[in-house]
Amino acid sequence: MRPRPVQRRTQQTVDSPYGWRPAVVTVCFGAFMSQLDASIVTLTYPSLRREFHAPLAAVEWVSLAYLLVLAAVMVAVGHLSDMLGRKRVYLWGFVLFAVSSAACSLAPGLGALIGFRAVQALAASMLASNSLALVYIVAPPEKLRGALGMQAAGQALGLALGPTLGGVLVTTAGWRSVFWINVPVGIAAHVVGRFLLPESTGTADARHFDLAGTGWLAASVATLLGGLSMLSGLPVPGWAGALLLAASAVLARCFLRCEQAAREPLVPPALLRDPRIVWGLLGAWAGNLVLFGPLVLVPLTLTDRGETELRAGLLLTALPAGFALAANLQDALLPRRWSSRLRCATGGLLALVVLAGAAAYCPEDVWLVLWLALLGAGLGVFTPANNAMTMSRVPRELAATGGGLLNTSRSIGVSLGIAVITLTLHIGSARTAHSLLPLFPVLALAAVTLLLGASAYLGSAHRGTGPAASR
Repeated sequence: MRPRPVQRRTQQTVDSPYGWRPAVVTVCFGAFMSQLDASIVTLTYPSLRREFHAPLAAVEWVSLAYLLVLAAVMVAVGHLSDMLGRKRVYLWGFVLFAVSSAACSLAPGLGALIGFRAVQALAASMLASNSLALVYIVAPPEKLRGALGMQAAGQALGLALGPTLGGVLVTTAGWRSVFWINVPVGIAAHVVGRFLLPESTGTADARHFDLAGTGWLAASVATLLGGLSMLSGLPVPGWAGALLLAASAVLARCFLRCEQAAREPLVPPALLRDPRIVWGLLGAWAGNLVLFGPLVLVPLTLTDRGETELRAGLLLTALPAGFALAANLQDALLPRRWSSRLRCATGGLLALVVLAGAAAYCPEDVWLVLWLALLGAGLGVFTPANNAMTMSRVPRELAATGGGLLNTSRSIGVSLGIAVITLTLHIGSARTAHSLLPLFPVLALAAVTLLLGASAYLGSAHRGTGPAASR
């Protein structure tokens, strides 16, 4: 029986004093792949338009279909992982991601490519919903924040390499090579994960899957992202986007009522009644809103000024590079006695100050690199602490469900960050289009979110909901 020696070797690795580190590195493969794929695909748009003779509005669905499916099924896949075993779902996610990536590279038409991207998003949800859960389970409690920093740094590295690597691949080997690059990485990660990740059996006490809750949540998230995309400058009536947003609110209410009545809910209502979990979800939302706003705005601003795409990508690398450095080095640079609460406040405040400074004063490339690096540093301190604080409130048997909730919040933040920037550029003046002034709406939204989240968090601390979240 071949699985047995793999299981024994895995257990020996995990039981060693440093066994959690290679397991977390394995999880970083998934984090790296998902963010690399998210940032690299936009470089294929010009080639796809030429080869398939398609308008930009149609080509954008290569990314939009991926984002819609990813956000809509994330929580459901996390719940299934809690039922079936997180390692099993995670490893098969690598296989499906590699196969769907190969299919994307061989797509005969734009419609087929969009369909394969939807399958690829399903595979990405199998990776993303389990990445936080696996880190949470395998890392010792006192090392959790640092382990989550490693996972966040893997995401930042993929994000950083995407624009530059995508430009090189598209220029030298064509757009299909962008998808082929995922195949060897996915296969290698599957093989390594079989040895290094701990065995995981189903832990959630559920006898049937909550199909009704899954349907309500998927419909709510899909209409929300669809409405945001319509309000970001697409040539459709404004009332259509507003109608989708209103429908999303109604569907979200239906989802909550369904979960309250369900015998075995997709998302236990107790999770959403914990103010500190709500604060963590709001923090994930705000963090990705702040992250992806500049990632969209800066390349557009620089190319409008006459810069090349390659130079814009290199300058933009300062943001994810600052993120990766801060996520990995914060335990060495910040006092160890600082709690996750204090780190969230410090990183969030730094990010907001930097956004305000960049929007007000950014005359040349040196300042731009400085602002981006500092913004990445603030987010690199904030994100691992926010994830650790949130996951510490989630029962271990629902770890993948909690990870799915966090990643769904992140996806909505990404969509809103992109929508706010593109809508501001769409309705703004010529001066606005050639500056960083559109960062002000992102700053305002993030500030309001942090204030709401802080009030919920402080309210829960005043009532004394336990010490776990303060780690």
